[in-house]
Amino acid sequence: MQLKVLGCSGGIGGSLRTTSLKVGRHTLIDAGTGVGDLSVAELSQIDHIFLTHAHLDHIALLPLLIDTVGSMRGQPVHVHATSATLAILKAHIFNWHVWPDFSEIPNKASPFMQFSPFELGDTFTPEAGVTITALPAQHTVPAVGYQVDSGRASLVFSGDTGVNDALWAVVNKIENLRYLIIETAFCNREHELAVASKHLTPAMLASELAKLERQAEIFITHLKPGEIELTMQEIAHDAAAYRPKMLKNGLVFDF
Repeated sequence: MQLKVLGCSGGIGGSLRTTSLKVGRHTLIDAGTGVGDLSVAELSQIDHIFLTHAHLDHIALLPLLIDTVGSMRGQPVHVHATSATLAILKAHIFNWHVWPDFSEIPNKASPFMQFSPFELGDTFTPEAGVTITALPAQHTVPAVGYQVDSGRASLVFSGDTGVNDALWAVVNKIENLRYLIIETAFCNREHELAVASKHLTPAMLASELAKLERQAEIFITHLKPGEIELTMQEIAHDAAAYRPKMLKNGLVFDF
């Protein structure tokens, strides 16, 4: 199984792309601006999109993806998310004002998009050789993280989260854990903002990683433009024992 990073930034500009991970050939986790680097042919092969939450940097290209490929496909694109997240999308994005409701286009019987509720703890096999499980996250809107399991090994993606004891209780039970992608959105001087927005700082990251009881290769995502170098320097100091690396566009995980 391969997972390719399409975007992992907390903002845009130049080569920066917001969050999206491509799993195998037919699956996305989140649909940030990184999705735009896929070809139309690649976009048309996406059958399943798993959303961590409804914030714009994680769903920005979902409406455009559906609009681009809907008529090219013989089946709907399945959008998997918690019922709370799907309700936000229906009310505020696919509402005929911001964007057409593609769960009703061209008709309700054969739509271009299908919403599929996917609650905390649910597991789904979107394509052969991989299962995806929704994990706890603590954010300002309903949110989850995901475990991607190839059978041989697992990758955990925290999604956007602050302090999250519930996540570690689950992760510490994953016997085949190999990779952990975890967010750190703010530098240490922005601790109050991080707490209010339910994100992590380097100091908070170190405290969270101290709860991890398994070995894993750790990657940092969701760094804010303008603070990338500073935040990674602080991570290298505060979380040195865990040897975290910065996640980058184009990185491919084989597991």
